[in-house]
Amino acid sequence: MTDREMDRRNLRLRESGPESDKVGRGDLVGSWDLSTDMAGFLGSLPPLLAVERMRALARALVDARRRSATRLLMYGGHVIKCGLGPLLCDWIRRGVLSSLATNGAGTIHDLELAFLGTTSEDVESGIADGSFGMRRRTCELFSKAVEKAAKSNVSLGEALGRLVLDEGAFPDESPLACAMELGRPVSVHHCLGGDIVHPYPSLSWSDLGAAAEHDFDLMVRRVTDLKNGVVVNVGSAVVMPEVFLKALTTARNLGSDASDITAANLDMIQHYRPENNVVRRPTEALGGHPIQLTGHHELMLPLLDLFVRVEEKRDA
Repeated sequence: MTDREMDRRNLRLRESGPESDKVGRGDLVGSWDLSTDMAGFLGSLPPLLAVERMRALARALVDARRRSATRLLMYGGHVIKCGLGPLLCDWIRRGVLSSLATNGAGTIHDLELAFLGTTSEDVESGIADGSFGMRRRTCELFSKAVEKAAKSNVSLGEALGRLVLDEGAFPDESPLACAMELGRPVSVHHCLGGDIVHPYPSLSWSDLGAAAEHDFDLMVRRVTDLKNGVVVNVGSAVVMPEVFLKALTTARNLGSDASDITAANLDMIQHYRPENNVVRRPTEALGGHPIQLTGHHELMLPLLDLFVRVEEKRDA
């Protein structure tokens, strides 16, 4: 290219117009003050990007409930230790969710808050003296639930939920207990050796493995009914996305028409497995609506609840 051709005075400019632009005055943020109600506040947000994705997720949850399709929430331990257990209980009671699935950490924080009233120990100081995870009451409770699952031939999710209900802890704060109380399925999926209860000498790994099979089958049954439904992964970077993908392909292999799924991942960082195993691969292969939202759980989930309530009111 010659110097003359590189002369910026020869740039070809075009006329601007609404046909080529994505944002207009109607998309600008509105105003609010302390007298504005929640619906007014949400309505004043710019209808762009994450706002529209969150509104779409809320709409999908409400629509799936109307169709009696699966509304599955998969979550990691961080969701519970950020204080959001009561919100999950409320979603179960209102029918926003139809089932829950979590990893080992999700159950441990649930048990500790229900029975002890505190959770989330200081890992660094515990590693220094070898005390990290060596919490007698936590291990005893978990071992008791595993034993209960083996004797009753039920899933670990059911056994843990029943333990909280039967021993009079705080079921209104425990998603495990709330799900059992209302007859909603909750499955637990452990990474063996990855949770603080696993070194406990009285824990039977064989019973834990047997319970895990019940939980996986429970997960497959929920995914079987996922056609036109919603799956949301919150705060599990590895375990739940991997389990979900295996459950989905198992359900499809057995003849399920699990398709046209709204698949969402909410986390502080968009990790590889949730992005691919939950959001991208299922919707690309089976049709559906991928949604990714990035932010802190303690802000994003209450905000999602407000969007859901607006959609519920719209349908009322």
